[in-house]
Amino acid sequence: MSFVKIWVHAVWGTKHREPVLEKGIRIELFRHMKKNADEKGLRLNFINGIEDHVHALLQLTADLSIGKTMQLLKGEASFWANQQHLLKNGNLAWADEYFAV
Repeated sequence: MSFVKIWVHAVWGTKHREPVLEKGIRIELFRHMKKNADEKGLRLNFINGIEDHVHALLQLTADLSIGKTMQLLKGEASFWANQQHLLKNGNLAWADEYFAV
C-alpha cells in the first residue's frame, strides 16, 4: 500500500467574491462539509473562512488528486447548500479557481 502524507492549505472564494457566507451559514456549511468529507474518506482536518472565501487544511490521499478533491468538496457543498436553501437570497456558487499550497 502506498504511503502518502501531503498536507494542503486550500483557499477558494465564492463566485465573484460575493459576501454571502454569513456567520450562521458558514457554521452550518462547514459542519456539513466536514461530515461529507469524512463520509467520502477525504481528510479535511480544518475549515474556516469569512463572508467571501474559505480556508481548509486537508491531507491528500493516494488515490485522489488535488483537483478531484477540490471538486468533491466544493461541488457537493454548493449542491447541498442550494438544496437546503441555505442562502436567503439565491444560490451558493464557488469561483472556478482555487489556491492550494
